[in-house]
Amino acid sequence: MGRQRSTIIAISTVIALTLTISPTPASAAEANQVANLTVRQADGYATLAWQPVEGATDYQIERTAVDANGNATGAPTIVGIWRPNRQINQQAPTFADAGFNPGDTFQWRVRARAGTTEQPYSAPVVATTTAPWGNPDTPGQQLRTQWETTRGAQYTSDVNEYAYTEAIDALSDRVRVVELGRTLQNRPVNMMVIGYPAPAATPETVAATAPVAINCNVHGNEPGDREACLIMARQLAFSTDPRIIDLLSRTNVLIVPTINGDGRANNTRGNSAGQDLNRDYSLIRQPETAAYIKMVRDYRPVAGYDGHEYGNARAGDLPMLPPRHQNVPQSIFDQSQDMIEGHMYTKGAEDGWWACPYGCEGGSTVGNSEETILRNTLGLKNVANSLLELRSSGGQTRPDEGNTANNRRRKTYSALWTFHQFLDYQRANKAEILASRAEGIEGQAANNGRLVFRGSRPIPAYPAPHPGDSPPGLDAPRADLILDNAPCAYKLTEAQYNGARTDGPGGVGATVAQRIASHGWKVVKTADGYYVPLNQPERGLIPLLLDTKGVEKLVDGERIYPNLTGRRNGPLTISGFTCAADATINGPVTIKAGAALVATGTTISGPITATGAAGVMLADSTINGPVQLTKTTNAISIIDVAISGPVNLTGNTTGADVPLLAGNIIRGPLNCTTNSSAPINLGVANTVHGPRNAQCAAL
Repeated sequence: MGRQRSTIIAISTVIALTLTISPTPASAAEANQVANLTVRQADGYATLAWQPVEGATDYQIERTAVDANGNATGAPTIVGIWRPNRQINQQAPTFADAGFNPGDTFQWRVRARAGTTEQPYSAPVVATTTAPWGNPDTPGQQLRTQWETTRGAQYTSDVNEYAYTEAIDALSDRVRVVELGRTLQNRPVNMMVIGYPAPAATPETVAATAPVAINCNVHGNEPGDREACLIMARQLAFSTDPRIIDLLSRTNVLIVPTINGDGRANNTRGNSAGQDLNRDYSLIRQPETAAYIKMVRDYRPVAGYDGHEYGNARAGDLPMLPPRHQNVPQSIFDQSQDMIEGHMYTKGAEDGWWACPYGCEGGSTVGNSEETILRNTLGLKNVANSLLELRSSGGQTRPDEGNTANNRRRKTYSALWTFHQFLDYQRANKAEILASRAEGIEGQAANNGRLVFRGSRPIPAYPAPHPGDSPPGLDAPRADLILDNAPCAYKLTEAQYNGARTDGPGGVGATVAQRIASHGWKVVKTADGYYVPLNQPERGLIPLLLDTKGVEKLVDGERIYPNLTGRRNGPLTISGFTCAADATINGPVTIKAGAALVATGTTISGPITATGAAGVMLADSTINGPVQLTKTTNAISIIDVAISGPVNLTGNTTGADVPLLAGNIIRGPLNCTTNSSAPINLGVANTVHGPRNAQCAAL
């Protein structure tokens, strides 16, 4: 997809803006003096903008604490350095000053420098910064976190978080707190589900809203994003801003403040077992990551952000990175990049925040292709998303962050800005996000192209100066980590599938069967083993865990290649496990009890009938005839198939493995009755030229 320059409705109530304009005349009083300085207040930061000075190489931002009469109460301090690579449009410089205590009053001045030669300061601008969001006399809005009440001196404890989110839940009809699971030390992994006038009632109905998800604190010693999430939850719960009301009326927002509660309580990167949870989202060896991946399976967010902090002092304010693994669908990568480069860079330039690629300004080789990292796991699950890093130190451009509270406030309010921009991006680009997701789902189910086991998509550099002029280095896949001839499925033995494992906490791990179920993959059991077909929506992730080439795999599954190709004329009866790829079948197809048909890129001219089959999985195919599936026991998946004839799903007993019908064109009626689970479409609608009945009425 092409790059888009997204537009949003300006934040009004949630991020209150106050514009103070200097009385500086259009022409500066002195040579090379900054003119037309303005200061615009927002939640936790102030955007300074000014007229550029010819020949300036950078600018210094000075802030002085003043009283209500504008008299200085502190020493003038250089709090910011503007450099050309902060933004995409150097002709309109801006700087987001942050770190101060919200509600205090300051004077600002800006001066240019040519090399190390300092030029005259601008005329001063005095303004009062925006107080913490929420009227202290309004129920709900008056809530504050421990971090806010201590002015950043203390982070919010787990006990305070639970009380705060419980109070939001009790006081706002828009919020429901859901417990996703428990940490190893038995702390709840909570998620706030937020919608207007109320969140949807069930995971399936939440999924129907095309929700967005924010994971706020996976590394316990990186809590800045978590504090932003807690503040934003209050804003979303109680704001009367039309922007917020409109956004929550169209989609639900999923906020997981603290997936790593044990690590936060102990201020450690990993969980209480020492596991870096952001290296476990595919393997799901830990209860925290398993809880999150089950949430993704059930609630199906279409876009996400994952919050972190970053130790490179030379980096921008807000390093970001899309899912780079080369198995991630191109449409998902492109949509994620558009969110970062098309939206965040543009809005960052408007508001003064320095968004850049993760690794920018001298970063080491970072952000590579490990599928265990959440942004890659989500991308492989067809979720447009980005990593968000908050630069841990003030670095070269924010020299006044030796004060711990100043540093913490800048990080948290920069994250709050990012998360609101993320919501605005989804609001403005929902149709495009859904289209990229549909393309990803259908493209993965087609099972075309090579498989890469480690290797990243490149992030091209922009010509300097630009926020994107220093992207992460190349991470091309090695030849031995590429499989050009993808299999149809992986076959697992009983021991591989259900056998005990020792890779979890205390030497006890979930079985492969349990982990596959957590991911939501379809499995077909026949008399000779368990088959995991690749013609399903997460095709790019499956081999990374089940193939012998997998770098961080679960088992060495057996590759199963197609056993039905080319042209076949006459009736066909399927027994056992049959995989058809690029086949042409002229005649009726009957799938016997206990048998399975997996077909991709195949044309069948004749009816398909299955009674008591183990599984029927069709993708990227054409069926010229009716499809009748009855009493299927394991898996039903029909994705991007053109069917000329009626489709009937009746009495199928797949249990928790919900039948999937997505992106199909059905020229005839669609009828689904008495199935143990109603079929779903993953948000990819079917085109049905005929009535849709019973359990398939909404598909």
